[in-house]
Amino acid sequence: MDLNKVTKQFCENVVIGLSQELFVMGMLNGDGASFFALTPQHMKRLSQYLAHQVGEYEKNFGTINAEWSPFIQSPIQTKDLIMSDDEEDEEDDEEV
Repeated sequence: MDLNKVTKQFCENVVIGLSQELFVMGMLNGDGASFFALTPQHMKRLSQYLAHQVGEYEKNFGTINAEWSPFIQSPIQTKDLIMSDDEEDEEDDEEV
């Protein structure tokens, strides 16, 4: 697969739920989301792969300054991008 040719989407947030049998990971973009179910073994390998990729990036381009917090919100929120019907009506009225 040529990664230069595949369709890409910006992922603004990732959510993960879990049970004893599996992890469910959702990658959110705007109003859409893609969800994936992973076994615990697959999830562990994914976390190892991501750590490896971040390590390779930092070797080539320098340290990434980021701190993880379970309560951090994306700076881009879907609710900020979508106007309610009332707001759209108000904006239309102002243009007249």
